[in-house]
Amino acid sequence: MTVGIWNLKFGIYIIGIYIIMRVFKFGGASVKDAAGIKNVYDVLQKVGYEDVLLVVSAMGKTTNALELVIKNYFDKSPELNSSVQEVKKYHNQIIMDLFEDEKNQVFVAVNLLFADLEYFLAHNKSPNYNFVYDQIVSFGELISTTILSHFMNFMGIKTQWLDVRNFIKTDANYRDAEVNWELTQKNISKNVKRKTLNITQGFLGSDENNFTTTLGREGSDYTAAIFAYCLNAESVTIWKDVPGVMNADPRYFEKARLLNQISYREAIELAFYGATVIHPKTLQPLQKKEIPLYVKSFINPLLKGTSVSRGADLEPYLPCFIVKRNQLLISLSSIDFSFIMEENISEIFALFHQFKLKVNLIQNSAISFSVCVEDKFGNFKELNTLLSKKFKVEYNENVTLYTIRHFDENAAKTVEHNKIVLLKQLSRETMQVITKE
Repeated sequence: MTVGIWNLKFGIYIIGIYIIMRVFKFGGASVKDAAGIKNVYDVLQKVGYEDVLLVVSAMGKTTNALELVIKNYFDKSPELNSSVQEVKKYHNQIIMDLFEDEKNQVFVAVNLLFADLEYFLAHNKSPNYNFVYDQIVSFGELISTTILSHFMNFMGIKTQWLDVRNFIKTDANYRDAEVNWELTQKNISKNVKRKTLNITQGFLGSDENNFTTTLGREGSDYTAAIFAYCLNAESVTIWKDVPGVMNADPRYFEKARLLNQISYREAIELAFYGATVIHPKTLQPLQKKEIPLYVKSFINPLLKGTSVSRGADLEPYLPCFIVKRNQLLISLSSIDFSFIMEENISEIFALFHQFKLKVNLIQNSAISFSVCVEDKFGNFKELNTLLSKKFKVEYNENVTLYTIRHFDENAAKTVEHNKIVLLKQLSRETMQVITKE
């Protein structure tokens, strides 16, 4: 980008070049195998790679595989070593498919990372599950970006591999860390090089003691937004295996349609209700600096995809369906038939926060209070013990929450057809229905 600036002291106009970086995020599906890695190279050839920062997730289902390692570690399972070896075998096969020469330095680099993982498993003393989770699961992103960086260099694209833990600083709330924006801004603005292809890890950060933290599951989108904000980037592009943001998940709804344009506000609403294409935390830093977000296909990278920016809420304007499965519907009522008042609700929400249950829907009457929650950390059993001391507790497990933005009668019929409706809630723009299949 060419710009001019006035030198006030000498009264002259200086023409120069101001470089604005683009941030690309590639998820696990895009780098799940050697063909995926090669496709990332092809995408970069088509859309350009100078002054680009790549944020990359773990390969394929590596995070799930490392979660099994964590489970085996805490269970003291004899399967621990074999579960680590499975992860190693998966990545080694990808490396073998990418590189002709077994003496390539990528083998050494990846083996060193696995050695670090095995050292941690052998010497860790902390019983804190969330701490251990972050230290282990982070190897997925470290390994994937190491392989991708070496392959790009091998193909003639010079890269700078960045350890994101040296850039994004957080608190010590493992598995759901909060970003220290002041330190993060300082680290990124000082140390990210221009005129090169930068490659770094999504999802990760580090606390003040330099222990690895994570930003929440699917947090790589958020990582891209953090870098874009701190770099005043031109744009962020999330590369997916779909043409862009659809009005419904094609796995659950026939005839899903592409949304060409979404405003920040509408995208935040969709993310809040659980749309999985864009991470809920991603949009806020982008909106602050009006950095556009594009969701595009890594299969057809020259298609326009979806633009999220300032402007019309939706284009075209049509109902948007969001599905959240494996939800928990909890109904609380007072034991003595007294009213459920503000102080009761405040106490209940404090407990939900303490036990990390995410509330997705609320409905209350005089003597009852119902919530649909997501128990991703498996804490409901312990919470139920506390709640049962003060309330009558009823609950339905494995229910499905449907949210329809800009609903109409036909949209409502679509989600209710052949299902048992447990709860329904309507507002001007949004309909939510909890069903049992």
